[in-house]
Amino acid sequence: MVEASLPAAVAPVEGLDEARLIEDSGPGDRVGRIAAPVLRDLGYRLVRVKISSGEGPTIQIMAERPDGTMSIEDCENVSVALSPVFDVEEPMSQAYRLEISSPGIDRPLVRESDFARAIGHEARVEMAIPVNGRKRFRGVLTAVASGPNGALARVTLIADDGSESDVELLIRAMAEARLVLTDDLIRAALRREKAALKDAKRGPERETTNGRDNTASAKRKTNKSKAAARGAASKPLGPDEGENHGR
Repeated sequence: MVEASLPAAVAPVEGLDEARLIEDSGPGDRVGRIAAPVLRDLGYRLVRVKISSGEGPTIQIMAERPDGTMSIEDCENVSVALSPVFDVEEPMSQAYRLEISSPGIDRPLVRESDFARAIGHEARVEMAIPVNGRKRFRGVLTAVASGPNGALARVTLIADDGSESDVELLIRAMAEARLVLTDDLIRAALRREKAALKDAKRGPERETTNGRDNTASAKRKTNKSKAAARGAASKPLGPDEGENHGR
């Protein structure tokens, strides 16, 4: 195992080991299996992994603290910790860019607690297996319930004629779920951030974000352990996009 100077690990906290019910597939799954233990030791948890080509291969890792916050400093700490590990494990055979980010306001929902915190907000869901002949759903999350096969998300759907109907979707059977960027969601994120800032003034000073998207990126080449981490605020996702905008 590679030896590296990593930021000090934090004491175990509630929710740190909560399992993801919606996981990555393909190469993203392999990258996630390498990254998750490193994140956990530092007090963070993996949200999702996205691998894209664009102007060059990019590995994007979304992470957060169990309370849903992730500061620019947190992103930089994760980048510093993961870079030497990826140098040894070589997740890709060619040069790539490593990008660490917070989930953002219109975040992916991957754990039961994500859905519980998102109650009252609009979400877009794509099922891995059709439900009543339908795979895509968009509506307001109204509840999270227990079912015989696991946690269920109750979604209120609104038809074109204004009529409403409820559907219960098995979270573990979802291929992807994420919040839809709405005015109500933005206002809720700003309220949480304001409350967090008040708490920070009463306790040890630490930059926190509740929904704002922060990123630390490192341009690196395979088999080299040099990495330059940086932090930058990014623009939130559009409703139909599957990853954060480039940093």
